[in-house]
Formats: sequence, C-alpha cells, structure tokens
Amino acid sequence: MIRIAKYTIGQVVRHKIYPFRGVIFDIDPEFDNTDEWYDSIPEDVRPVKDQPFYHLFAENEESEYVAYVSEQNLLVDDSGEPVSHPQVDEIFERGADGSYKSRQSIHH
Repeated sequence: MIRIAKYTIGQVVRHKIYPFRGVIFDIDPEFDNTDEWYDSIPEDVRPVKDQPFYHLFAENEESEYVAYVSEQNLLVDDSGEPVSHPQVDEIFERGADGSYKSRQSIHH
C-alpha cells in the first residue's frame, strides 16, 4: 500500500535522530534507492521501505549535502532559520514567512 506523503516539496524538516535539517526537493512514494544504501543503515534505526522517502538539500554544522530520509525519521523544522545548502537558491525562492516555493516545475 502506498501512503500519501506527510511532508511537501519546499518544506523544511529535521531528522529525528541525527543532527541535520533540510529542504525537501523530491519525494518517492516508497523506498527507491539501492539495497547497498539501505543495508548501510544501522539495523536498530533502519526504516521500513513501504513509506514515503524524501530527498533533502540537507545541512549540519559541518557541511551541506543531499540526504535521503524516510518519513518516519522526519519532523517539521519550525525554527524559521534559512537552509544554507547552495542548491536551495537554484530551485526555491524563500517567502517572507520562511517557506520555500519552487522557482519552476522541476522533473527528474
């Protein structure tokens, strides 16, 4: 069963366990990455595959990167702080309320 995604493109979220946050730029209705990637996740925190997975322009205190995160491991980030990942400005415009809106429709 494919579930409806809880979060939306442009939304700022943070990881429940690890100290990073980011802007969602794509959503897979269920896991769509390699088995190698999946198996590299420690078993005690490994998410189930039949849930939405989100592609994030992510940041932590050390760097910016692209993250792939299960819905069960995300929370809304309501800090209002901008995300400093360099690709954010290429794809999104930041609204006065701190939200991110797509500059144009982007398909992969």
